[in-house]
Order: sequence, then structure tokens, then C-alpha cells
Amino acid sequence: MSKLCLPYVKFLACFCLLTALNAQGAEIGEIDHDAIAKTILVTDASQNLSLLIDYSQGCKISRINTRGENTLSPSGVYTGIKTGKGLFSSTDKSNKTRVTEASEEIEIAGIVYGDESITIRESWSFKIEDEKILWSIVRDYSTDTVLEEMAFPVWNFANLSVWKGGIFDNGGMVWSKYFRKNDTYGVHTGGVTFWNPDSGNAFRITPRAQKGKYLAAKYTQTEAGEFSCTQFLTDSELGQRYHLNRFVGERTNVFAPFAVRQGEVVMHLELQYVDYAKEYSRGTLPGIDATAVRELLNTTGRYGVVDNNIIGANGWITNWKCLHEPFFAQIGMALNDENYTKHFSSTLDQERDLAMLENGRVLSRWHNAPGDEIPGTYNVKTGYYEARWGYTIDSQTGYVINTAEQFDLCGDLAWLQSHKLSCEKALDWLIKRDSNNNGIFEMMNNNIAEQKASDWLDIVWASFENAFVNAQMYEALNLWANCEMILGDKDKSDYYLNVAARLKASFNKPVSEGGFWLPEKQQYVYWRDNDGSIHGDNLVTPVNFAAIAFKICDDEKRTAAILDQIEKRTVAENLFHWPLCFDSFKREEVQEGNWPFPRYENGDIFPTWGYLGIRAYANHNKAIALKYIRNILEQYNKDGLSSQRYSRTTQLGLGSDILAGISTTVTALYRDIYGIRPKWNRMGIEPNLSETLNGTDFEYTLRGIVYRLRLSVDDYTMSSSDFSIKSKRGFGASMNGRQLIFYPDNKEEMRLAVTRESTHPINIEIGDWNNNDFSWTVASKDKYQFAFEGLNPNAKYELSVNNKSKSITAEKDGTLSFSHESNDVTAFSLRTVSELNH
Repeated sequence: MSKLCLPYVKFLACFCLLTALNAQGAEIGEIDHDAIAKTILVTDASQNLSLLIDYSQGCKISRINTRGENTLSPSGVYTGIKTGKGLFSSTDKSNKTRVTEASEEIEIAGIVYGDESITIRESWSFKIEDEKILWSIVRDYSTDTVLEEMAFPVWNFANLSVWKGGIFDNGGMVWSKYFRKNDTYGVHTGGVTFWNPDSGNAFRITPRAQKGKYLAAKYTQTEAGEFSCTQFLTDSELGQRYHLNRFVGERTNVFAPFAVRQGEVVMHLELQYVDYAKEYSRGTLPGIDATAVRELLNTTGRYGVVDNNIIGANGWITNWKCLHEPFFAQIGMALNDENYTKHFSSTLDQERDLAMLENGRVLSRWHNAPGDEIPGTYNVKTGYYEARWGYTIDSQTGYVINTAEQFDLCGDLAWLQSHKLSCEKALDWLIKRDSNNNGIFEMMNNNIAEQKASDWLDIVWASFENAFVNAQMYEALNLWANCEMILGDKDKSDYYLNVAARLKASFNKPVSEGGFWLPEKQQYVYWRDNDGSIHGDNLVTPVNFAAIAFKICDDEKRTAAILDQIEKRTVAENLFHWPLCFDSFKREEVQEGNWPFPRYENGDIFPTWGYLGIRAYANHNKAIALKYIRNILEQYNKDGLSSQRYSRTTQLGLGSDILAGISTTVTALYRDIYGIRPKWNRMGIEPNLSETLNGTDFEYTLRGIVYRLRLSVDDYTMSSSDFSIKSKRGFGASMNGRQLIFYPDNKEEMRLAVTRESTHPINIEIGDWNNNDFSWTVASKDKYQFAFEGLNPNAKYELSVNNKSKSITAEKDGTLSFSHESNDVTAFSLRTVSELNH
């Protein structure tokens, strides 16, 4: 009989041990040390995650099993550094390690590597805390030096197919399929959850750094085809090696060299198996492909996060962010990830501080390197600049819209106050641009002869009075007026509302009278040059959708005329989504790359503006809105929406610049169909469902509170651990201590506060609710105080409790309160006496 070689014997023994342990299904974690084979097997309590540490020749983690499947390449997981002289790592075979065992922890010491210029001494320790494995790395640098790279540690997964990608703890993600050999993406955060939707397995790495230290990570496809994640722990934030690049092609060194100091540093890593389908569940979504929703939002929706403080739509492969896009907060609303929300607040902070000029002009773009800018506008330190195609004025409106909608997500009054002056400056900069005093705000280019752009369609020469930008301005003015009111500045609020009202009146005038409405074609035109000539009467969809979605057009006949012809023409061409325009621009109105029609921004399909279409159709024809939501989900299943746009003729993806904005058709599913409308002081829902969606049931987390939402047509329930409210209409609710506040229609004008004596959950069903008749039922037992705000001052009401009535009068400030002890289901109603007499 031939002898088996020793390395194979050790491997076979370890493999059998792993298999046996996974089969046993033990309920507690285990640490098993094989001193002869020099291996340590660490298994979590659920038996879903196990690590095999091999210290026989150097020291590394040689296997990571998730539910019995090894994810690592033969390289495994190890620590190391790179100096100008070479690579040094914990796999150095000269290591003389020693193992110390305790009841709940095991330590490997004596890991030494380096050269004559620097020596690294490390110890690794592992312990189990329920479902997590805790790995601590204590590293000691023998001297101060400058390093080219470090691995603290590096995780080498077998190939790009092991994980679809990784979700970062800044709300972004890495998408494995975009890596060629040696491509590298580096970010200034370390936490990541790798996932595989087919197996349902996910693996979470949560690093914990010492105070004053900085985390970073890079992701690479190695020369050997591995998918590698390398983590950094440094004394200062890492700089970029090549301009401001976060992603570099065919290079592995994305970060600049950095200094380390003599002495000890410690990295703590929490390792955890995650049930991906459960952790990232979108709930029960009848009539909607919930899996596609989850995957689209976790990939395309997150792709625009380039790095900390840079959340956009163009994403990390091209190192670009357009500030002239107003939908990033809405993407955060749909993602429902507190990490994205947190980092979008800091993104807006950075843009306020670095991308706004003193006069209020908001620079339109961020990029890793110069070359796309109007000469003299690129800042090599910050990366912000003006786009070479022209001054894209919707960066003014985009900043304000995103700030107002972000405030509804974060609910931070101090944060909003910090943006008050900057948002006012951004709006006022554009308000001043009305040279003819007609209430419509003007661009910085005057006519098509200048061949310059003024908005997102950056190679279409929209000039002077631009309907697209002005529709966005109307939305920005109204949103910010509400913020001013919340901040207590009624004068400013009234001012911006008055400016918006004047803009609306001018916008809706026929083109013959200086407005944008073209009666003979039943559409809004795109722009007017300073010579009075009209351009863009070719049914430009984002222009017409924006007018309806932002409610600067609230005329039902006009809305129907626009939307019905758009749908008729889309169906006639059998398009899966709306094109930017249905007919061709004139040759002189566009850059040559848009010719001949349909081509690029002259007729191709850009789903980025899908949310405007869904919002426009949601109140006109829900079936049409749902059709395009389902279409975009079907397209995601085909190609991952990994394109900038789609050909009008072939409907195949085009362009290497992938756009996270393609996800907005699905973010609109949450805002405009399910009606998710968080407000700064409450959770709100304003559903607009069709019967095919009846039985929708999912959880939504807002500012740390988990709400369960159960939605059917005219039947909406919101509940948390403290309350449940059921209503036929939309509403808002907040719970603070023992007090529940109900906001009818999710508005501020009226509210009902219900204060409980105990800590038992409050259970309420809302009946009729209008200006004169309010009814509700309380199904929970407790002593309650009911307090109304927003009633008619000094009005007399009849209060009925289980059909027993008495008269009650509102105070002069419109408030009214009473108490009642409910021992059973109790029906309440409050009706004005005048209404009863009538």
C-alpha cells in the first residue's frame, strides 16, 4: 500500500472534522485545537460559520466555511505589509508560533515577519460570542516607517463567483462582476457584508478600530483570479495614489504610501454568518418581484456610493458624481439603510463646504481627475468643478431638494439648521437670474448658437429659460419653504412660497404669452432662447414628467393629454421604458454625438428619470406606473441594469458609465405606490395601491424604530412594538415615551395625541376623518388622555364614547382634550355641533 503524503493527511483530517462538526448541528460554539496538525477550528454557535487556522507553516486562515462551503482560495487569509523592498506576511515559514488556550479563547503568539528595516510582531486571538467569532490582531511595529501597502488582514476568496458583491457600512457596495484582473476599488471604510443570492449565504466582517485610527479597504481581482479584500488600519486617513481615484484599472495599489509609528496597534474583527434572504428581506410584495427589488437596490441602487462623503449616481468605476441630480435622498428612502442615510448627510455637508461658491453657485460635478471641466474650475484637492458642456444649473435645485428630503430621513434639526444659509444662497442665486422679471429663472447660456448645456441632458443645448430646471426649482422652493417653517422662519417660508406661486403662473402660460405650454401639441416645451425662439417641442419626457410630478402642472386635462400620448407612443414602439424624447431635436439643438435620431440624448432610453414618470402616472393611471416598475425589474433580471442607457432601436444596454439612477423607477415604487413618506418628526405612509398589490407586508426602519406595514387598497396598518394604527387613508405616526401622535393624511395641520398610563401597546383603528367628523376605535385596555390640535377655535363639539354623548368645546387655540379609561373595545367620535344641526 502506498503512503499518503503528510500535507494531504492533515488536509483530509481537517476536512473530515469540519464536515462532522457541521453535520452535528451543535448549539454552542466550539474551539478545537489540534496541536499535532497545528490547526485550530473555530465554529460559531449556529454552526453556520467556521474558520480553520493553520499555523504549521507561518500562520493563516486556510478555510472559511459558510454553511459547510469553503469560500477561500488556497492563499487564505493572512496579515502583512509591503515596503519599498518587498512583501512580508504572517505566512513566513520561519515563524515560531506558540498557542495559549483558555476556556473561551485561544491565542497564537510569536508571529514575526519583516526585514532589517522593520520587524512586525503579532498575536492573534479568537473567541466566540454566540453567532459571532471575534478575531483580535495585536501588531507591534519595531520602528517608524513608510509602507506601500498593508494587510490587516487580506481575505482571498476563491473567485469572483463566490460572492455577488459586498455591502459596505457606508451604504455603498462592491459588485464582483465589474473586476478585471488586477482592477482595484478602495474605500475609506472597513465593514462589509459579502453575499451570494443563490446560496442565501452572507459573510459579515465588522472591524473595530482604536480611537484615533482610520479604517479603509480595497477590493481586487488578483492575477490568480481570486476576489481579494484587503483591510487597512492607519494613523491618518489614507490618500489616493492616482489623483482622487477610488477605482483603478489593472493596478492593485489604489492608496498612497502612508506612515506607521513604532508601537502597538490593535484590530478587532467581528465575523458573522448572515442569512441574506432574512437580513435583507423586502417582505411580502404581491404582484412585484421582491427578489429583483432586493437585488436591484443592493447593487444598482448602492453603486452610486463612490466613497464616504461622495454619494452620487455615476458610481465608483468611473469615479464620478453629478451634483445636478435630485434623487439621492429618495434612493436612501428606498434602500432603508441607516448607513446610507448617515453618509448622505455627510455628503451634503461636504458639498456645502467644498462645492458651493461664496455667491451660492453649486458646482455641478465631482471627478477623480481633471479633463471634464470648464477651464480653471477644477479643484485638484476636492475634485469639484463645472462641467465642460456648460453650467448645469440644476445643481442648485438638486442640492436643495436632496437636503430637504434627507432631513425627512435623518430628522436632525441641528443638521438642517446647518444647511439653512447654504440652501438659501443656492435658491437666491437662481432667483436673481430673472433679467426680464417674468418669474421664470434663466440659465447662464442664452441660445443654441453657444452650443452649451444647462442641465442634466448635457449635450443638448437647452438655453436661457429652461422648463426642466424651472420645474425642479418649483419643487425646491416648496420643499425648502416647509423647512424654513420648521426652523421657525415664517418670513422666509412665505417668501419662497410666493416665488414658487409666481413661477407656477408663468410656467403654465402658453408659449405665445411667455410660458412653456404648447397648446397645439398638448405638451410643455423644453426651452426658450433669449431671442424668444421656442425649442424642444419633440415631447421631451423628463420635462413633461417633471412638470406633473413636481405639481407645477396640476391641470387634470393637461396631465391626461401629456401622459396619454406618451403611453400611446411608448406602446406603439413596444418600449420597455420611456425614451428621453419621442421625436428628434433639430440638428442645431444638440451636440453631434446625438445624431442621427434616435441616438444618445436625442431619443435613447435613460431610465434614470423613471421616478418622475412613475410619480406622474401614479395618480393618473396606477396600472401604467406598475407596468414600468415591473418592466425595469424584468430588465434587471436580464442584464443587471449595467448600462448608462438603452438603445431606442434594439433596447439593449449601451454605455460603460453605469448609472445608479436607473434604480429610481423602483425607488418610486416605495414612495409613490407603497407611499413611504417619512417626515422629520414621524413615520408617514400615503399609499396609492391597486388591488393586485393587496396583502403587501414589509418592515421599514426609521431612525432606529422598526415599523411593520400591511397594505391593501383603502386598508393600511402601521405598527411597532408600542402601537398599531389602522386607517383607510394615509397617515403619519410618532411614539415618544407614553404618547402616540396621529397625523391625519400625514400632514401637520391637525393631530391627535394619545397618552397611555401604562407601557402597553396602543391599538387604534381610524374611522371617518374630515373637517367636521372624526371617529376612531381603541382596542387596547388602558387609561388614556386624548388631545386634539388643529380644531376650529372655540367650536362646540359632541363627544361620543360608545354612543354616550356629551358636549365639549375647543379652546381658542384649536386644542381640545379629554380622558377615558378603556376596559374593552371603545368607539369614539367627535363631531361639530353645527354639522350635527345641519
